[in-house]
Amino acid sequence: MKKEPIHPQGAPVVGPYSPGVRAGDLLFTSGQLPARLSGELVADDIRAATRQCLENVRRVLEAGGASLEDVVKVTVFLTDMADFAAMNEAYSAFFSGVPPARTCVQVAALPKGARIEIEAIAAL
Repeated sequence: MKKEPIHPQGAPVVGPYSPGVRAGDLLFTSGQLPARLSGELVADDIRAATRQCLENVRRVLEAGGASLEDVVKVTVFLTDMADFAAMNEAYSAFFSGVPPARTCVQVAALPKGARIEIEAIAAL
């Protein structure tokens, strides 16, 4: 199966990985931190951080010809499960209709000291 890297326009290259990869009819996003295009981390509020993560996911999806409506699976990584309710509140505004399947796990730490990271899989 052919793999095609997905790189949103204007997004910085930050490591030895692709922000997204299309493989057949699936598009996988790498985990998206709550970072603005400038690289500045949104860290003040978990709701704002969740929104920024999902905007970053949306940017990768759109670069690959998909949208949030095409997402079938999401994984949310939190450094503190006490943030779950606030994250869930912000998250719910991004998915209308049938929401994707989702896993949410607490992790010990995330890159750059982020409190949240979100990855997604879309069916094209």
